[in-house]
Amino acid sequence: MTDIIEAYLKEFLKHQEHVEIKRSDIAEHFDCVPSQINYVIKTRFTQEHGYLVESKRGGGGYIRILKIELADEAALIDQLIELVGDKISQRNGIHMIENLIGKGLITNREGTLILSVIEKSVLHQISEQEQAARAQLLKTFLQQLKYSY
Repeated sequence: MTDIIEAYLKEFLKHQEHVEIKRSDIAEHFDCVPSQINYVIKTRFTQEHGYLVESKRGGGGYIRILKIELADEAALIDQLIELVGDKISQRNGIHMIENLIGKGLITNREGTLILSVIEKSVLHQISEQEQAARAQLLKTFLQQLKYSY
């Protein structure tokens, strides 16, 4: 059943950049429980598979599945994520952002925005663990660079 539901949803995505569904409608269509739809989405429509899933809960809720494409530099970005580790100094963070600008992976403006968020004075006010917070922010930015929407 999982394969059939996956194929059904992917058929829509062949012709569109995204599909918006109601979990209950799909469950009713396939005469299954809504949790089975959740399972299909959580296991078959991940970023690693080239999809981004957004959802809104409630009466008018929906699940939106978007096709995304891996950037060519995904391997480089994975290496940078590993280099960041659990903590990173402001200086090393700056060097990493400058490297991304130099390689053309982000613009000067994007780099400036990222640098403003990982600034020591900003992070120290938010968290006593400034380097760990900086590392988490950088890894989040890098993860997003791997995908083009």
